[in-house]
Amino acid sequence: MQIPHDTRRALDLVVDLVNTAPDEDQPDGLSDVAALRDFVREHEISDVGELGARDLAGVRTVRTRFAQVFAARNARTAAGVINELVASAGTTPRLTDHDGYDWHVHYFAPGASVGDHIAADCGMALAFIVVSGERERLRRCEAPDCRRAFVDLSRNRSRRYCDSRTCGNRLHVAAYRARRKEAGE
Repeated sequence: MQIPHDTRRALDLVVDLVNTAPDEDQPDGLSDVAALRDFVREHEISDVGELGARDLAGVRTVRTRFAQVFAARNARTAAGVINELVASAGTTPRLTDHDGYDWHVHYFAPGASVGDHIAADCGMALAFIVVSGERERLRRCEAPDCRRAFVDLSRNRSRRYCDSRTCGNRLHVAAYRARRKEAGE
């Protein structure tokens, strides 16, 4: 599956955004406007003005909707959420080349809020996955103590963990130790 650089960056962004959501083990990664500023800077989100409380609320709402895409049981449900996000963002596709990147498409309208910007660009990246018949690549980590989102871009769609070095390795070591214990070693 070949994915253009802008779509790949948007997929990475949406995964990181969904993974900022608070849960029982993790505080909200977007706890305040300063955290949102850091997130925007770390992800090099272009054309973003001064951020405020309204932007933080908007991005948190978009984050919740993107989490629903990862939780969707089928492509039709995922497509419905994506369609709503993209439509509400006022999508305005335009070609651009900036910051050393070759031509690519931005979907957000000029002057859009950061929430609409993310909803448009990331929504279209997720739409690319659904249209390609690859919705099952939008996953949650299978480690029992982790539910982080990720996009499985492996050739055979076999990735099970958000990070093979942490979650995957931890489970493999636990299984190995259990087998050794069972064998009486």
